[in-house]
Amino acid sequence: MTTNPKYIFVTGGVSSSLGKGIIAASLAKLLQAQGYRTTIQKLDPYINIDPGTLNPYEHGECYVTDDGAETDLDLGHYERFLNVPTSQANNVTTGRIYQSVIDKERRGEFLGKTVQVIPHITDEIKHRIQILGNSGDYDIVITEIGGTVGDIESLPYIEAVRQLQWELGDHNALVIHLTLIPYLSAAGELKTKPTQHSVKTLMESGVHADILVCRTEHELQEGLKEKLARFCNVKKEAVIQSIDASTIYDVPNLMLDEGLDKVVLQKLDLKSDVPNLERWNEFLKRHKNPKSEVTIGLIGKYVELQDSYKSILEAFIHAGAENEVKVNVEPIHSEFLNEDNINFKLGHLDGVLVAPGFGERGIEGKIDAVRFVRENNIPFLGICLGMQMAVIEYARNVLNLKDANSLEMDENTPHPVINLMESQKDVVNKGGTMRLGAWDCKIAEESTAYKVYGSTSIEERHRHRFEFNDDYKQQIEAAGMKATGLNPETGLVEIVEIPEHNWFVGVQYHPEYKSTVANPHPLFVAFVKAALKYKKKKPTGLK
Repeated sequence: MTTNPKYIFVTGGVSSSLGKGIIAASLAKLLQAQGYRTTIQKLDPYINIDPGTLNPYEHGECYVTDDGAETDLDLGHYERFLNVPTSQANNVTTGRIYQSVIDKERRGEFLGKTVQVIPHITDEIKHRIQILGNSGDYDIVITEIGGTVGDIESLPYIEAVRQLQWELGDHNALVIHLTLIPYLSAAGELKTKPTQHSVKTLMESGVHADILVCRTEHELQEGLKEKLARFCNVKKEAVIQSIDASTIYDVPNLMLDEGLDKVVLQKLDLKSDVPNLERWNEFLKRHKNPKSEVTIGLIGKYVELQDSYKSILEAFIHAGAENEVKVNVEPIHSEFLNEDNINFKLGHLDGVLVAPGFGERGIEGKIDAVRFVRENNIPFLGICLGMQMAVIEYARNVLNLKDANSLEMDENTPHPVINLMESQKDVVNKGGTMRLGAWDCKIAEESTAYKVYGSTSIEERHRHRFEFNDDYKQQIEAAGMKATGLNPETGLVEIVEIPEHNWFVGVQYHPEYKSTVANPHPLFVAFVKAALKYKKKKPTGLK
C-alpha cells in the first residue's frame, strides 16, 4: 500500500481505436497482481452526459455498473480484468463536466466571476480524476483519456493532466502515450514518424510522455526503439512494444514480458515484484486448449458491430474456458429472420441467445427464433428484451393470445404481456431514467435458476423500462412457463423458465455485466454446459 495515491494517465495518438482500454486494464492487472489496490477510470470527450442515449452503432455497448451508471464499454474491460466493481466515478464525460460547472454557476458558487475553460472546467476535471484516489480505497488510479491527442475535444483533459503533473510532483504521476507504428508493405518497413508527430503534439500542450506504448503488427527492433527513445525524449526501456495478440487476455503477459509494470513502478518510486498471474494463466490455458466446441446463435439487431454485444461475447469466453469448451458465437440479424429461413439459420446451432435491445425493429424475427428453439428443445437464454420476447412468444403460440405484445412495440395491443413500469409512466427524459443498476432477486427452489446460482438470493444489474405484466402471470404459469425469480420488494418478475424444456431461461437483468475472468457468470457457464450436452444428443433435420 502507498501513503498517497499515484496517478497514471493513458493518452492516445494517431487513432482513437488503438486499444487504450486494454492497455490500461492489462497494466492495472499487473499492478494488482503485485498487491497494489488499483482502479481505472475513463474520461470521454463527447458532450453526451453518458452513453445511455447513444445508438450502439455510434459507441458500441452501454455498460452498467452496480450503482446504476450508464458508462463506456471500456469499464467492462476494467471489471473483467480486475474483478473489482466500478462506479459512476469511473466514467466521466465532457457533458457531465460542463453540466456540473454550469450548475455551480447557476447556484452562484463562483461568486460572480467569469466562468472559463481554465480554470473552472480544468478544475472540475482534476476534481473528478482525484475522487477515486481521495477515497482511500486505492493506491494507484489509472485514467484513460478518450479520443486522440490534438483533438479539440481532448484539449481541456490534456491541460488538466499538465496541471496535475505539476501539482502532484515527482514520482506521483506519469503519462503513458499509446501510438501506432504503421507498417508500409510497399517499403517493407515500420514507420516512426506518426509517433514522433503525436508526441510532439502532446508536448505542445505542455505534457511530456514518460512511457511510449507502440501498437504494431511486427516486432520492433532495438534500433527502432532507440530511435523512438531519442526523438521522443524517453528512456529506451520506456519504449514498450504492443504487438497484435490472438486474444485481449494475452496482453497482460505481453506487457509483463516488455517490462511495462517495472518501468511504471520505478517512475512512481514504488517497489516492483513478480506479479502473481497463476489464476489468470490457468484461465488462458483452459481458453486456448478446449476439449470440445459448441456453436451458439446470437440473435440481435446490432450484430454488424461486435462492440454492441461486447460483454456477452466476453462472458461466453469466460464460460467457455470454465467448461473447457470453445464457444463459436454466430451472429444472426433478427431483422432478416423469418419462418422461411429459420431452420436453415438456427437448425444447426447448439444453443440460442436472444440479445437485449430497444425498439420494434427486428422484433418479429426474435419471436420466431424463440418459437423455433422452444419447439425444438434447443437450449435458450433470453436477456432483458430477449426474455420479454420469450414471454410474448409463449403468450401468442401457447396461450393463443395472437396479438400479445409489449407496449414498447404496440401501444394498442389488447394483450400487453410486457408492460411499462409504473415508475416510468410519467418520465419524459430518456437519459438515466430507466431501472438501472443492481437489484435483488429471490429465486424459487426446484428451479433451473436455483441450480445455476446455488442460492435463493442474488443481485444482478438492470437496464430497462418495460417489465413482465403481472396481470398475465397466473395464466402464463398455468400453461407451463414459470416465473422462478422475483424482486422481493416490488414482486416484479426477474426470471422465467420452461421446466419441461431442455434448458430454457429468460432473465430481465443483464448477467453479462458481472462476468469476469476470475468469476465467470454462472448463468453463462450453465448455458454453455447445456449447449454441449444438447450437441452430443442433437437430432438431425430440425423443422
